[in-house]
Amino acid sequence: MGTHTAIQAPGVSSEIVKKKLIRRTDRDRSQQLRRGFQFTFATLNIFLGIQFYLWVRYYETGGTGRYFERPPGVEGWLPIAALMNLKYFVLTGVIPKVHPAAMFLLVAFLLMSVLMKKAFCSWLCPIGTLSEYLWKAGKRVLGRTVTLPRWLDIPLRGLKYLLLSFFVIIIGRMSAEALAEFLAQPYGIIADVKMLNFFRHIGGTALAVVVILVVGSMVIQNLWCRYLCPYGALMGLVSLLSPAKIRRETEPCIDCGKCAKACPQSLPVDKLVVIRSAECTNCLECVAICPASGALHLAVPGRRKLEPWAVAAVIAAFFFGIVGYAKLAGHWRTELPRQVYMELVPNADQETHPGM
Repeated sequence: MGTHTAIQAPGVSSEIVKKKLIRRTDRDRSQQLRRGFQFTFATLNIFLGIQFYLWVRYYETGGTGRYFERPPGVEGWLPIAALMNLKYFVLTGVIPKVHPAAMFLLVAFLLMSVLMKKAFCSWLCPIGTLSEYLWKAGKRVLGRTVTLPRWLDIPLRGLKYLLLSFFVIIIGRMSAEALAEFLAQPYGIIADVKMLNFFRHIGGTALAVVVILVVGSMVIQNLWCRYLCPYGALMGLVSLLSPAKIRRETEPCIDCGKCAKACPQSLPVDKLVVIRSAECTNCLECVAICPASGALHLAVPGRRKLEPWAVAAVIAAFFFGIVGYAKLAGHWRTELPRQVYMELVPNADQETHPGM
């Protein structure tokens, strides 16, 4: 038992009803589990990045020194190539030869979103992880984070959907032949190298933008993810199909508002019964902080409760299952002769977009 919270009964203007807190006795481990996934996936990406850099350096130095295999997992950082390949596969039924891993990773993340909402963003995405720890660091240093007023916050959230629509429209207009031709050109083949070189040889303007985003993320929670990430926008739209949703039970709920304050996306969890928003990343922070037994949980239709381990199991199953299938089926690696890379990698910065 615990404290009492006074609330106004629905439809009654003056009567005050006191609700008794039945405190949770279970120990919530959702955040330890989620942070474990974040740390593991971030470490994996750092390892892939180092290996990819060493692979690039092998070709930049004319093939001298030790050779490192190109890690296909780095294609997870090529969302545009992934969308192109996915459309090509849908149109032709043929798995592309260039950057196939990008497509399989995108499919894995989309399927996660179909079943477990936008869990990719809060459980796996390295940028999402960095963004989360930036605003938490900012809160420790500054004592608080800034919450934009609703009249500004909602329109700004639409920016990521506008960016997504821009890419979808462009790719949507391309035929299967055009998609294959684009990815077979030098620019498409070494898109991953150009991505690496963008950060290795970053210019003043781009660096200023990155600094603004980093500093801004320390002041405003999830600045990039909330307002600008088109990848997250895609996951959010797909997550609307998810049967799993955060549900608030009104009887045991004591209306303390802790869940809404804990929500990184500033969703009014304490005012809703079911959280249907495309912004929900299924981070379960609201569930973790709720003090009332049975008041807040992740559930599927029929109010059947899902434990945090179920979210983790679905994420792991789709990631390892789809990656494993792609590897066993021989569709994981981009198989090109070394001579192709020997010609293209050292001159990657000279390759321009075919449409330019």
